Amino acid sequence: MLSDGKKNVFARLNDDQRQARRDAIIDAAEAIFAEKPFNKVNMRDIARLAGISPALIYRYFPNQQHLFIEAFLRGASDLVPALDGCIGTAEPGLIEKVARIFITYLTEHEQYFKMMTHFMLEGSINEDLQERLNAIERSVLDQFDRMFMKMGARKDVRGLSHAFFAALNGILITYRRHPGRTVDEVREHMELVARVIARIFENEVQSEAMRK
Repeated sequence: MLSDGKKNVFARLNDDQRQARRDAIIDAAEAIFAEKPFNKVNMRDIARLAGISPALIYRYFPNQQHLFIEAFLRGASDLVPALDGCIGTAEPGLIEKVARIFITYLTEHEQYFKMMTHFMLEGSINEDLQERLNAIERSVLDQFDRMFMKMGARKDVRGLSHAFFAALNGILITYRRHPGRTVDEVREHMELVARVIARIFENEVQSEAMRK
């Protein structure tokens, strides 16, 4: 009969194995979603890449929507610390720096941007999953709030953050697949547009300060 200590060791091993398999499934989902549209991906593709049976995926994720939201949440959670670090240290040109971090991250991690826009446009998401997505969005908006408040904004800060979030997503949607331009040219153009938008928001914050 196994001692309690050995039982605990086996339990930890099983937990580690389950987590490793879960991570492998999410990794496979991210890789495939980076190459295909959401509606072209199926569980068999993911299972094949992860080296498991399709049935096994359903032990970890009840459906494809849950799986992709887990993948998105895992990846998008890295964006918030990056914004936090920038806002905590940067002073001159803060809005432009934050905009560059946001755009660069979602350009370099194409799969997360595609997931985010799919979920925004789809609209038919389980209520619990929608709340988890909203929590990530709120975390990003909270960082934008910090940024604007650090620059002196006090009135309708959340409104500024919503407008800034929409403007940055607009840049990505409009220009990330700009025809006739190389990847470097696209990135350079998006950064140019981001600088223009940053100046607009800086002027708005400064104008508010002058009206006080």
